[in-house]
Amino acid sequence: QVQLVESGGGLVQPGGSLRLSCAASGRTFSSHAMGWFRQCPGKEREFVAAIDWSGGNTYYTDSVQGRFTISRDNAKNTVYLQMNSLKPEDTAVYYCAARAIFNRFTVQDPSWYAYWGPGTQVTVSS
Repeated sequence: QVQLVESGGGLVQPGGSLRLSCAASGRTFSSHAMGWFRQCPGKEREFVAAIDWSGGNTYYTDSVQGRFTISRDNAKNTVYLQMNSLKPEDTAVYYCAARAIFNRFTVQDPSWYAYWGPGTQVTVSS
């Protein structure tokens, strides 16, 4: 069982930066791949980024490639999402998620993630 709690969301101007954190409880965090998703009202949950259990492989959706960086610290049971050059279209509730069975072909599919945090709001506006 893994419990997740996100933090670091807020209001930021276009072009600004935020770093989201996701703290995990449970001894098995280091064996889980982690992902970040986001959702706007009335829209489906969208894949943002993922990282495998070791941190050696990362994956991004095209719209954030080069602007966002996912990382993890297994000693602290925490995964991060560094978001730079933020745009208004990045506004959403951001969720972190964990999965025990990792397959790079299904990394963007939220149905493969077993554990979810409650989410944190990110608003990009001037």
